[in-house]
Amino acid sequence: MRVGVVRNPKSYRNRRDMPWVTAPDNVLFAKPKTKAALTEALTSFAEAGVDRLVLDGGDGTVRDVLTRLPATFGARIPLLAVTPSGKTNVLAEDLGVAPDWSVEAAVGRILDPAAPRQVRPCIDVVREDGSLRRGFVFGTGAYVRATRLAQSAHRMGAFGTASVALTLAMSVVQSIAGRDDRGWRAGEVMQLARGGKAEARARFLVIASTLERLPLGLKPFGAERPGLKSLTIDAPPRLLLAALGPLWRGTEPAWLARAGYVRGEGDFKIALDGEFVLDGEAYPGGELTVSAGPALEFVT
Repeated sequence: MRVGVVRNPKSYRNRRDMPWVTAPDNVLFAKPKTKAALTEALTSFAEAGVDRLVLDGGDGTVRDVLTRLPATFGARIPLLAVTPSGKTNVLAEDLGVAPDWSVEAAVGRILDPAAPRQVRPCIDVVREDGSLRRGFVFGTGAYVRATRLAQSAHRMGAFGTASVALTLAMSVVQSIAGRDDRGWRAGEVMQLARGGKAEARARFLVIASTLERLPLGLKPFGAERPGLKSLTIDAPPRLLLAALGPLWRGTEPAWLARAGYVRGEGDFKIALDGEFVLDGEAYPGGELTVSAGPALEFVT
């Protein structure tokens, strides 16, 4: 067994705390500061026979590593562990990883054959040209605006669950206020197809995830369950205040879908001119296929 540790030196916790373990010879370390350096590190890990990866960073670090695994490790996906060192650690929270879980503890656990494991498929976002990005939370429309608000919350000193709570509160205020024909409430025209003909209309928000438990107990997709799940909200959002309860608790009142709040399962295609966000980072829109990726094993 060989372990590779990818430590993001730019992650929130790692900028303040940089101790290194005294590791056995079968543990390799990398502290890549650029995307190119990350690719080089993963390539060297694969060539060295690494079959276990500890990802020391936030959700963005996980996204960047998973996106590069096909080009560096090929079809051989290593066993994974995540230490929550970023400003947002939604994946780690879903897996039940303690906020203070250290690299030392993760290395010890991932080398233990009897350590408990959990499986989560990632999301594959593929463009028309075949380029791939992998993550766990996809969103567009109001989700892009909310991500920018989250960055403001970080500047205010709110991180993790506190950041999610503050961002959600600010997003609700922005979504209720204002006119239907401009700003948040106007939404964005996009084409969405789920196994059939694409339908173009203004949508306030589209969000999808393969995670099972979201921060604050939010259940926008309904009951907690595995697999790729999505929520689409038409623009302008109707009965938004009334819908907050069902979207938080995961209930399914009969009026919810009629009001334009549609929950879905499985893969879909989406085309949009605006941006989309994958695990906290915004990318240009286009014609995209959003699907469940390979099942990944995480030591917890």
